[in-house]
Amino acid sequence: MSQPATKTAEPVLLRHDRDSIATLTLNRGPQRNALSEALMAALTDELALIAKDPDVRVVVIAANGPAFSAGHDLKEMTAHRTDADRGRAYFEKLMKQCSTLMQAIVRLPKPVIARVHGIATAAGCQLVASCDLAVAADTVKFATPGVNIGLFCSTPMVALSRNVHRKHAMEMLLTGDMIDASRAAQIGLINKAVPVEQLDDAVWGIARDIASKSAHTLAIGKEAFYIQLEKGLSEAYDYASEVMVKNMLARDAEEGISAFIEKREPTWEDR
Repeated sequence: MSQPATKTAEPVLLRHDRDSIATLTLNRGPQRNALSEALMAALTDELALIAKDPDVRVVVIAANGPAFSAGHDLKEMTAHRTDADRGRAYFEKLMKQCSTLMQAIVRLPKPVIARVHGIATAAGCQLVASCDLAVAADTVKFATPGVNIGLFCSTPMVALSRNVHRKHAMEMLLTGDMIDASRAAQIGLINKAVPVEQLDDAVWGIARDIASKSAHTLAIGKEAFYIQLEKGLSEAYDYASEVMVKNMLARDAEEGISAFIEKREPTWEDR
């Protein structure tokens, strides 16, 4: 007698590459794409692979289901309350894993765009803020609502406070209130809000534009952007000047400037 077929679990993350753009899709729709251990590990691992993939110039982070991401998986976290240490070791491990993921996005030598079609809250909002660019449907809402359940959004605060003015960040963190996509664009959490039927065109338009540039130049520029932000004004200019010199000596800068002078399209060598 044959055994009944076992249902194969859906992968928590999907990847699709096209036109030098890798789309990573969160695939825990029924769980509102909560950032479980498995999902965070899959994202971190895939970003590491993409970092070394010369065929990928831009990354888009998208999601399936009604939400972009509702944040950490609270059920997964609560299950460890019965540990001997009340979950302390597990919580420390989880927060380190989340911090590693968010920093992997920032440190990836390729631009990352968030395609936000549904609600993004707590660590989901952190994920949006950690991406280099973000485009959202105008129906989307954002929040850092941890304060409402006695758990201040301290790690989401790191990404949020580095993207929006401190008073806007504090308002979101202290009230836990939802803001709409229009407000998110006004305060700099996202780049733009568009009608949902225009979301793909808006995201792919930006992604293709960026993908047409020199990958070597993009990597230099992205790294420099985040490093100089953490420096004082004088130190930032000293550092940026060194980067400009290094960039000027790159083959693609030589080619790009020559192409501009000669009024032709450049041919990038990504070096």
